[in-house]
Amino acid sequence: MTTQSKPNPTQITEKESSEAEMGFFQHLGELRKRLVKASIGVLIGMALGIFLVLGPPQLVDLIITTFAPVNPIYAPVQSVGTTETFTSYMSVALTVGIILGMPVIVYQLLAFLMPGLHKREQRMILIALPFVTLFFLGGIAFGWFITVPTAIRFLIGFSNSEFIQTQPTLSDFLNTVTTLLLINGIVFELPIIIYVLAFMDVVNAAQLASFRRFAVVIVVIVAAIITPTGDPINLALLAIPMYLLYEVGVIMARFVPKQR
Repeated sequence: MTTQSKPNPTQITEKESSEAEMGFFQHLGELRKRLVKASIGVLIGMALGIFLVLGPPQLVDLIITTFAPVNPIYAPVQSVGTTETFTSYMSVALTVGIILGMPVIVYQLLAFLMPGLHKREQRMILIALPFVTLFFLGGIAFGWFITVPTAIRFLIGFSNSEFIQTQPTLSDFLNTVTTLLLINGIVFELPIIIYVLAFMDVVNAAQLASFRRFAVVIVVIVAAIITPTGDPINLALLAIPMYLLYEVGVIMARFVPKQR
């Protein structure tokens, strides 16, 4: 009569540890591939951005003439560094690349996360993907027509002293404009995020409605952190739309279909 030897608990632990380590490195490799593909999407968008910056319609000139105050005596923006013009142009081109590559970035992120979701959740995220792009572009448009002009007028026209000549540097001016545009685009994703979370039963409309007073505080704190200039006007220009978008998300959460 043969006796079967019991497995050594130490061997089982080592095997589980090895499998967990393999799983970790597999996920890490998958994440690396997704990041590479997202980066390729941004680089393709940046190539188009370089064309828009250097060729017609010369995007940098369009930004300056749209947002910088016109002064008949001197140019509204100055370039004081040897490499400032080049680096500023490339920064704008990179921003264009991020904007154009946002659908690729979001898709690669979701493709990395979706294997861990149920079929119904995967289907919902794929349906929401076009709306993610639409809301992001809507945020860019809101920033272009509302946030950025108001912020620039306030910051540059803050002092009326005849002894102060306000003439921002090219890099500082373009960085403020592009940062505000990207922040507006990201903030406008809030209703879509809330709807997807409600669809996945993470939150519901009743919980979101009861959370309003805390949402106001969180919105103000987040707006204060992400505001590039730190002034109260820019903070309000971000905080008010963020809270209104939160309310839009609460309304959208009410229309989430009930799960069986």
